[in-house]
Amino acid sequence: MCASGKYTSRGPALIPRMKTKHRIYYITLFSVVLLGLIATGMFQFWPHSIESTADWTLDKRSVHDAPLVRLPVSSPIPERGDLSCRMHTCFDVYRCGYNPKNRIKVYIYPLQRFVDEVGVPISSTGLSREYNDLLSAISDSDFYTDDVTRACLFVPSIDVLNQNSLRIRETAQALAMLPRWDKGMNHLLFNMLPGGPPDYNTALDVPRDRALLAGGGFSTWTYRQGYDVSIPVYSPLSADVELPERQPGPRRYFILSSQTAIHREYRAELERLKEENGEALLLLDKCSNLSQGAASARKRCYKGQVYDYPQILQESSFCVVLRGARLGQAALSDVLQAGCVPVILADSYILPFSEVLDWKRASVVIPEEKLSEMYTILKSIPHRQVEEMQRQARWFWEAYFSSMKAIGMTTLQIINDRIYPYASRTYEQWNNPPVVKWSSVNSPLFLPLIPPRSPGFTAVVLTYDRIESLFRVITEISKVPSLAKLLVVWNNQNKSPPEESLWPKIGVPLKVVRTKENKLSNRFFPYDEIETEAVLAIDDDIIMLTSDELQFGYEVWREFPDRLVGYPGRLHLWDHEMGKWKYESEWTNEVSMVLTGAAFYHKYFNYLYTYKMPGDIKNWVDAHMNCEDIAMNFLVANITGKAPIKVTPRKKFKCPECTAIDGLSLDQTHMVERSECINKFASVFGTMPLKVVEHRADPVLYKDDFPEKLKSFPNIGSL
Repeated sequence: MCASGKYTSRGPALIPRMKTKHRIYYITLFSVVLLGLIATGMFQFWPHSIESTADWTLDKRSVHDAPLVRLPVSSPIPERGDLSCRMHTCFDVYRCGYNPKNRIKVYIYPLQRFVDEVGVPISSTGLSREYNDLLSAISDSDFYTDDVTRACLFVPSIDVLNQNSLRIRETAQALAMLPRWDKGMNHLLFNMLPGGPPDYNTALDVPRDRALLAGGGFSTWTYRQGYDVSIPVYSPLSADVELPERQPGPRRYFILSSQTAIHREYRAELERLKEENGEALLLLDKCSNLSQGAASARKRCYKGQVYDYPQILQESSFCVVLRGARLGQAALSDVLQAGCVPVILADSYILPFSEVLDWKRASVVIPEEKLSEMYTILKSIPHRQVEEMQRQARWFWEAYFSSMKAIGMTTLQIINDRIYPYASRTYEQWNNPPVVKWSSVNSPLFLPLIPPRSPGFTAVVLTYDRIESLFRVITEISKVPSLAKLLVVWNNQNKSPPEESLWPKIGVPLKVVRTKENKLSNRFFPYDEIETEAVLAIDDDIIMLTSDELQFGYEVWREFPDRLVGYPGRLHLWDHEMGKWKYESEWTNEVSMVLTGAAFYHKYFNYLYTYKMPGDIKNWVDAHMNCEDIAMNFLVANITGKAPIKVTPRKKFKCPECTAIDGLSLDQTHMVERSECINKFASVFGTMPLKVVEHRADPVLYKDDFPEKLKSFPNIGSL
């Protein structure tokens, strides 16, 4: 009892003391762990250096608020610049590393005011509006990072766009003081106005070690190919003057010269050309009767007549861009904005972004010594090519010249493509204007490179009541080796198709589908009966195509399954007098459409035509009983960005526009209505997607003097 009483009397007193001791222990342990987690998190997410705390935001970009940095006279100066630098020798690609987005990261140094020992700034202008816009664009882009340890490329906040405003030695010293300079490795400088009097060097005179230079006046002597980036000289008029896009075509003047500081020898040669060619050439100069200022900069004169600049540039087909004291000229940007084809006379000039842009499509480059032959050279260029160049010139400006942002982003993308070449933009992406408003331009098909021959194709014959002709077409098509199935779309609701016993006996399945309404669009409906990838759309009166022609057409389609492959070709042309598109028939050297009275295409386009055709185009076709083939050409070109392929020399079936007896083309208004269709469809699409080509596909031995029995396709029609 005593022992028991002793235990029970101490037990209740001991247990509370044990709990208190353990509670203090666990609280202390938990506190240590919690503090460790907090410290780890702060170390993980806290900026790793002082540099990374300076986020490049607008409110921190005032020169007056930037810290002052005084440059000692003895500050080191970078080397002049290594002309042998290339990406593999002077750029550390390992800084960029691998990332899932294949995008470089760009760090912008915090803004600082650099002055010499006596307090004189290194630049007379400080931070220009143009450079401020450039840095803002970079900081707002996906390239930007405020973490200096993640950066692949470094952009100084020192403005060297205009060398005229710089003190060369002090600017070089400021560059060398940047924390990550490391002899300029992975640093990018932007300069548009290099050199100075009297020699006007074509590259920035500031010593810059190994830094990359995005320069606006490179020559072949100073440009380090594959390392530097040639950029345009930005024109302030781009931001101040809005020029509406003008339809390509002939202009009031053939050649126009608008530069005011042309060398006297060049001006004398231009004046001689003016005398020889009269009103075709307009030679403008500075207005001597106007006071100097912003207003006079936007004026040009010829014999006392004043013209608005750059608006006058839109009145000429070609605009001269001559070298001045510097190779790079802001006039090039003005000319492109006006949709005028630049005629560039500047020997050894590296054109802006020429690493990726195909300037042959948007300009004419003539050696300076051939200035006297300029008029003859330009007259030899076909009108259609001039129109394409006008269109391309305007698009180059919109995409790559129109703002400091466009110039900066293009420069970074070029460098990005060098570092991640496997993910770089293609030639087409750089040079082909986007032409689609409602979908992206690409192949919508998920096919092998060349679809197998074995499945063959399905022939879809649209018919109304021409029974005899229909049966002849079926008989001829059945001779084609690759025919897999024949589908007849019976478009006559008032008459039943012939009895089964009357149809031709062929070696492939034949199916008749009766429609509920007489619509031309029924030929492009995605019928369940179409099981092959390839479809041959053919009219019930196309009896002249041989089996060799049809088989060859199918073989060509197999190599180009995202194209329309057809026989007679047609062309769209711009009527300059009427100011609209027109439809052109057989006899042309170019093709932009093929008639779907007999054409191969992928069955996926049936779905797009039926369910994804923009606007009211399908209803328009059905209401007018015309132009379903033009609509399909528009659709395929708009989706793929590619032209159709014409096969074999046949230019017509039986001239349906001229001699049709019972077809839709009998009406004399047929051609006019088809022109109306083109204009209607272009309006709905918001663009002209049709592509013009000057070639066709023929069998390899078609014209060879070779035994017919050895040719794969001996029976190819001529018309």
